[in-house]
Amino acid sequence: GLIQGVLAQAGARLDNGVRTRMYLTHVEDWEQAGRVHGEFFGTIRPATTMVVVAKLLNPTWRIEIEAEAVLPG
Repeated sequence: GLIQGVLAQAGARLDNGVRTRMYLTHVEDWEQAGRVHGEFFGTIRPATTMVVVAKLLNPTWRIEIEAEAVLPG
């Protein structure tokens, strides 16, 4: 995934993740978003926030995800 690729470029992995934020434009997407988030971060368990917003920068986006990680070293 995109987050994994960015972390890899920085010399890190998903398990370096400490916080994620998900911005949803459709409240009904929360369960699916949570399920997919759990597939990637389920054992890592970063602090996570899910927020419903009116819209995102691109009107076709239904979700935007932010991830923060502590880099090794």
